[in-house]
Amino acid sequence: MVQDLAGLRLGTLGGTALTVGGVLTAVLIVVGAAVLARLVRNFVRRLRARSWLGAASFLYIVEKVATYGVVITGVVVAISTLGLDLTSLAVFAGALGVGVGLGLQGVVKEFVSGLVVVFDRLIQVGDYVELENGVSGVVQEIGPRATRIRNNDNVNEVVPNSRLVERTVTNWTLKGETRRIHVPFKVAFGADKDRVRQAVLGAAQAVPFTRPDSEARRTQVWLLGYGDGYLKFELVVWPGLEAVKRPQAMQAAYAWAIDDALCEAGIEVPYPQMDVRLRELFGCEGAAALRTLGLKREEARPAPAPSPSPAAHNDAANDLVAGAAIDRVETERRAAEDEAHRERQAAARGAPDKPRA
Repeated sequence: MVQDLAGLRLGTLGGTALTVGGVLTAVLIVVGAAVLARLVRNFVRRLRARSWLGAASFLYIVEKVATYGVVITGVVVAISTLGLDLTSLAVFAGALGVGVGLGLQGVVKEFVSGLVVVFDRLIQVGDYVELENGVSGVVQEIGPRATRIRNNDNVNEVVPNSRLVERTVTNWTLKGETRRIHVPFKVAFGADKDRVRQAVLGAAQAVPFTRPDSEARRTQVWLLGYGDGYLKFELVVWPGLEAVKRPQAMQAAYAWAIDDALCEAGIEVPYPQMDVRLRELFGCEGAAALRTLGLKREEARPAPAPSPSPAAHNDAANDLVAGAAIDRVETERRAAEDEAHRERQAAARGAPDKPRA
């Protein structure tokens, strides 16, 4: 009876008879492929969680390829089990292709974009990215249709994959590299620039996630210009990679440390103020107005001569000088290489005849 039920004919598709047994077998194969794909995905995810950063990126690609490959293979085997002749389904496949091209073109576009993102590896799981529309956060998952980005408020943003391919994306942690940040601050006119620099440098270096200075990456303080009653400074610092993924908290930490350092050093932070000058009083000006009020003008005392101060550390100028020196050495090296190349070419062709007197 079971054999009779399994051989029960359901209909015909593409010239092939569909039976109950064949359909059930095909369904079991597809379900088995889905279960196997889930097991493979979970296994690779456990390996990825225990591996280092570079291996984790490679295992993510393996996870996606293996999962899609098992599911597609299961579907193809299920169709073969039904005994369908794919060539006889050419008309159906053509109609399906038109439907995909018209109705599912968005889905196909996002799927292909997801494959490009996965294999291009310019954006990987764990990177901190920022999009043109202001969305920023850590990439948690690159799916077949969209990429999930979680910001520092634990809010998940679902971004279509095509946006990551077609638009500008800033990857702040590409290849595990940190970045230099700029923290602006202001001090009142008359402040000792060298004291400001020493106080802010000490505060920045005391922040736990500030990276130690090296030849190429150093913590610096730049004087940018002048404002209405204040000097505009900027702390230039290289934080650790984990701090880069939390930009707002990082900026707040440095701003707090700078304010504490300035207050401890007795350096005045400017605040909005307005000076009013009274030019005429009761029709009198200057000393006459003071006499009218019964006041006496104090004699102006000569300003004390400025005491000699040590040379200020101009970090921005030092950077420019160092960069110019590096460029000059590189230019001289290239010129020497070009000259040596020309000499080798001349020697290979033979020495030229000396000009006659």
